Amino acid sequence: MKPHVNFSNEDGPSCRTSDLPLVVDLDGTLTPTDTLFESVIMLIKRFPLMVLLLPFWLMRGRAVMKSRIAHYVQPRVSSLPLRQDVVDFLVAEKARGRTLVLATAAHHSIADAVAARLGIFDAVLATTDRVNLKGKLKLAALQQHYPQGFVYAGDCSADLPIWAAAQGVILVGVPASVGKRVRNKHAVEREFVASQRGLVTWLKALRVHQWAKNLLLLAPLLTGFVFLESGWMVPMILAIGSFCLAASATYLVNDLWDLDSDRAHPRKCKRPFAAASIGIAQGLGVAALLLLSAFVMAALVSASFAGMLALYLVLTSAYSWSLKRYVLIDVIMLSVLYTLRIVAGAVALDRAVSSWLLAFSVFVFLGLALVKRCSELVSMQKLNLHAAHGRDYRIADLVVLWPFGCATSVAAVVVFGLFISAPETVARYGSPELLWLSALGLVYWQARMWIKTSRGEMHDDPLVFTIRDQGSRITVLLIVASLLAAHLIA
Repeated sequence: MKPHVNFSNEDGPSCRTSDLPLVVDLDGTLTPTDTLFESVIMLIKRFPLMVLLLPFWLMRGRAVMKSRIAHYVQPRVSSLPLRQDVVDFLVAEKARGRTLVLATAAHHSIADAVAARLGIFDAVLATTDRVNLKGKLKLAALQQHYPQGFVYAGDCSADLPIWAAAQGVILVGVPASVGKRVRNKHAVEREFVASQRGLVTWLKALRVHQWAKNLLLLAPLLTGFVFLESGWMVPMILAIGSFCLAASATYLVNDLWDLDSDRAHPRKCKRPFAAASIGIAQGLGVAALLLLSAFVMAALVSASFAGMLALYLVLTSAYSWSLKRYVLIDVIMLSVLYTLRIVAGAVALDRAVSSWLLAFSVFVFLGLALVKRCSELVSMQKLNLHAAHGRDYRIADLVVLWPFGCATSVAAVVVFGLFISAPETVARYGSPELLWLSALGLVYWQARMWIKTSRGEMHDDPLVFTIRDQGSRITVLLIVASLLAAHLIA
């Protein structure tokens, strides 16, 4: 059976004798991502049990597997990232009359959609239900349809046999070893260098700035004044480190899980996976390594703490994969995850957690989660959007979320005020009345967060914003200083 061929302009201008047809690959060449990997992720996301069928489909051949996946899911081609320099080059070549051909191992439904989006290709050759158009099979199809010769643009070692038979070579982001082999044997017509995936890109993907949240594990150390004792430093360093690595692993997986919705978001579309700055396979490999390292560090603290880390991963995965799509349930889960970090810190120190601290934490973090949702809706309101993609929130919900969030923040202050008057506080603190200074600082800090949100200035996670915002930093330091003074001053 012949490979799928779709001539979009059969009566168009023919190729000049000096300009051979330019054949372009899709995955890794025209787009920096891999549409097969993205399709598999979409399949698992929408039909989780079908992951069990993938090995059986693959046993029948890659063409069958791609066909079966394409039957159930299709990547959103309209938001698929493209190599703009390659696209600009192709548009210029098309303008001067050159025949352009999209030849790819991707399923023909994906290839046709990409060709329709760009509107510059004269023909499309792609994988069908029986033929996986890759390597030698792609070469055979090209030689059959273009016996006069062609120029080929590819990106990896699978393209080596095609380059060997082509009359012209174009390299797009090839690995150094592959590029060297091609240049030694063929004249390269043009080369597009891949953008560097440096440390900054990986730090952004790992969300290192979000590690600040894991300082919450120190809360029992401060509220219980355990820092005045000895032996806490090593377990706390290991505990915080394990949560940081585990959190980064979940961010990587979550970003892969949310590729489609992230690309539709005004800010999240710039994330490394959404923009295809980092490959999907690389991301999964790094995530696995981070998780393994996190559990090794957690086990060094204690078996109980490793269990807390496992519970955190289960809950954060449930949030990322399902619960975050439900209005209000997502913010409640976020408050639980924040509070869980405090409980994990107590487990690492082998200390009990005060019921006052738990109640206070739930209200504070629920308020901060609502700050985050309101800030996202405010940003969308400025862009004239009416709803959050992938989340059950609408701009109209701000009417409810504003007062609910402010009330939750006030509830945290009320709990703190009751804590100040509690008998155990009076017995434990030398000057408990000084805690009212902390209460005032808490009022100012939370009100500042809500005002920044209303102004559209809350561009980060609220806890990260607190660390970056000078006014919030000073306020939190004053709150901590008041707590210490209330404990130490008799």
